[in-house]
Amino acid sequence: MKLQLSMFDTDLIESDKKNVVNVSSVPQRSPFRYPGGKTWLIPTVRQWLQQSGVSVHHLIEPFAGGGIVSLTAAFDNLADNITMVEKDEEVAAVWEVILNGKNKWLAEKIYSFDLTLDNAKSELDKPNKLVHDMAFCTILKNRIFHGGILAKGSGLLKNGENGKGIGSRWYPKTLHDRILAIEYVKHKINFIKGNAFEVMEQNLTDKEVYFFIDPPYTVAGKRLYTHFDIDHERLFELTSLVKGKYMLTYDDTKEIRGLAEKYNLPYKAIPMKTTHHLEKNELIISDNFDWWKS
Repeated sequence: MKLQLSMFDTDLIESDKKNVVNVSSVPQRSPFRYPGGKTWLIPTVRQWLQQSGVSVHHLIEPFAGGGIVSLTAAFDNLADNITMVEKDEEVAAVWEVILNGKNKWLAEKIYSFDLTLDNAKSELDKPNKLVHDMAFCTILKNRIFHGGILAKGSGLLKNGENGKGIGSRWYPKTLHDRILAIEYVKHKINFIKGNAFEVMEQNLTDKEVYFFIDPPYTVAGKRLYTHFDIDHERLFELTSLVKGKYMLTYDDTKEIRGLAEKYNLPYKAIPMKTTHHLEKNELIISDNFDWWKS
């Protein structure tokens, strides 16, 4: 039987608690400023990926989003083969272009773009966009919309950092360089525009697969993501059937702890800081915690 940390085992959870990670200490690989991104979790992900002492044969990220885990695994040689899956049309366009298409065009377009409110609106309002145009507009929105949120209802930055408005998060040289750097590792990465559940079902019995599963959360998902409405219980059920390794991340709620216990999935709490610098716990759910280091 798998080790189960009950929702009532607070002493054990607290005694194993890690320190909050300073995200500035983690190499920034993704072109996205992604809401709900996992840069802060990267030191823990590295421990998890290195648990066997050898490079992971196949890492699957069913909810790729900003892709920081897949990119870190590729750049740090922690996985030989990586599959990124994303359903959102706009986010998927970025990865399709960077990994399979006109990545140099995208990098140069960002670098040379004269960011003004009029120019931004002109790009965003263009009809019948091709995939590379959609990719550029997605990066543009991600950088000039409040919180990097792409879901409907998000609006343009007003004041931004130091009163710079929409230019506050627009770092064209940095974005250009990150996109071109991915060229060196993209041979390791297979991108699928598709359904996370289907890809998981296809790989459940493969004992060599590591799943990093970071779904839209139950509390903030509706505000942050277009495809927020997923079957959370079905995801827990599928995870319980994985024959390989898995790390599932979630918001720390009574509902999620209840699902973890229902499907006998071990979990631990881990602290993180929100974009408003508030400390809170999230849950790490994994097939084992032999790799865990406080």
